[in-house]
Amino acid sequence: METEKRVLKGYQIFWESLLKEGVEVVFGYPGGAVINLYDSLKDYYPKIRHVLTRHEQAAVHAAEGYARSSGKPGVVLVTSGPGATNTVTGITDAYLDSVPVVVFTGQVPTTLIGNDAFQEADIVGITRSCTKHNYLVRETADLARVIREAFYIATTGRPGPVLVDMPKDVIVGEAEFDYPERVRIRGYSVSTKGHPHQIERAAEAFTKAKKPLIYAGGGVVASNAYQELRELAEMTFTPVTLTLMGLGAFPGDSPLFLGMLGMHGTYVANTAITNCDLLVAVGARFDDRVTGKVSEFAPNAEIIHIDIDPSSISKNVVVDIPVVGEAKEVLKQLVTALKGKELDWKEQHRAWLESIKEWAQEHPLQYAYDEKVIKPQFVIEKLYEITKGDAIITTEVGQNQMWAALFYHHLHPRRFITSGGLGTMGFGFPAAIGAQIANPDKVVIDIAGDGSIQMNIQELGTVIQEKIPVKILILNNQYLGMVRQWQTLFFDRNHAETDMSIQPDFVKLADAYGIKAKRINKPDEVEDALREMIETPGPFILDVVVDREENVFPMVPAGASVSDMILDAPSGERNGKTLKHLLPLNFPT
Repeated sequence: METEKRVLKGYQIFWESLLKEGVEVVFGYPGGAVINLYDSLKDYYPKIRHVLTRHEQAAVHAAEGYARSSGKPGVVLVTSGPGATNTVTGITDAYLDSVPVVVFTGQVPTTLIGNDAFQEADIVGITRSCTKHNYLVRETADLARVIREAFYIATTGRPGPVLVDMPKDVIVGEAEFDYPERVRIRGYSVSTKGHPHQIERAAEAFTKAKKPLIYAGGGVVASNAYQELRELAEMTFTPVTLTLMGLGAFPGDSPLFLGMLGMHGTYVANTAITNCDLLVAVGARFDDRVTGKVSEFAPNAEIIHIDIDPSSISKNVVVDIPVVGEAKEVLKQLVTALKGKELDWKEQHRAWLESIKEWAQEHPLQYAYDEKVIKPQFVIEKLYEITKGDAIITTEVGQNQMWAALFYHHLHPRRFITSGGLGTMGFGFPAAIGAQIANPDKVVIDIAGDGSIQMNIQELGTVIQEKIPVKILILNNQYLGMVRQWQTLFFDRNHAETDMSIQPDFVKLADAYGIKAKRINKPDEVEDALREMIETPGPFILDVVVDREENVFPMVPAGASVSDMILDAPSGERNGKTLKHLLPLNFPT
């Protein structure tokens, strides 16, 4: 006998639908258009937790941090007009980094749409180019189906943000609650397994290669394909380089790991790209920060490209063997195919691995230690030693982000959370909030610059109200550091509008919120201060005054080939200080 369907209000259908999707936390900010949703929230607590952020942009970044660290979709609820438009930066960030986020926005009643009503904004039109899909719900009876489709689209195929705009009359209207068990969307289908012919072509190319290289990105993390990636690399003795978004997808302390590639990639990774004869790209999109000058990227290589999104294949770099499918499934297929080849992989790649070892020793990742001034790389190095790579690290954007990527060995997936495609200043702190909520037993640290942290510093109120023990590590050089670096190197040291020496006293600001904090400016204070930050219960701000004009190296100038790296500061700027080398050099031979 068919179960009798319940007639519910739109706001009840909303919360019941979220329960069906297994949603446990919503990040949001109330307002008039969604006030009925917030009024009924009490009926669903504690099954669903609501986190009140201090800005709607921060709500989306927090949802991103939750999604990136947990693998579950992040959920956002905001009001109409400015509440909705404030989410656009976060939505675009999630879109470019393929993060599954569902954003629900309130809207004026359907009868007022187009009348320039109070707090009306065409958020569907505004976000059409930065969402995977979006909806304007016009009937309460459609609400459950739309929510079901929104979560399905956000989490399948190449993940991404979906926006659902809900007019007020839809929210307060009535309809039968009928939540679909299955989703069928015309024109939307996802292929997870690679075509057998293409798998065999890829396997055959692997057997012929003398100098193979795996280049993996965020798609490996999104599809939980790290075990398969590791099996492929270790079985075939193939070195691995990762994108910024892929860090953690392959163990950062593995002897086969070359570090990050691209604009601020390691010398050995970029040199390997230039000299390899087979490049296996997995879950990566050949971003301009990776390729540099496209015509000189991997010039000698046959290229295999594995990606779930067919539109990404040959979009930026023309490839030889395209394989459309989910990274996890395709790598399983490729490993199975290669196991049938009777080859001595270690011997076949011996000369290649010897060359790589020489490049790594020739120009290792390094910095000049100073006994009087704190070097930011030294801070990251000590943080890794203390946490043993077990912390969840989020970053802001700029030099702090690159130092965190290069000098912290990322051992595990979903523990390095950063803004890649959009490069959003202000991302790291709210992302840390979301990551901490998803991982309450982990230490979560936002590595920040003094410029970026001020973009969303109002979220200090959120961590106190919600009792979220995130740590903020500020590498304070009193500059917009990355822009200043470009000005130093390419604009005759004209540091136009990058001086940030007028800034708040971060210790006093923390105290105003009731948060513990400390400021240090001597290298011998670093280790004890980091331990204090980590061991102190609750949130903590550590303001570290670092060398004002320390640069991020290596660096590939804009428009140059990845083989044209600036490896160090100009001659004479090291002043005889001790060079510290941080890249593992124990490559297998």
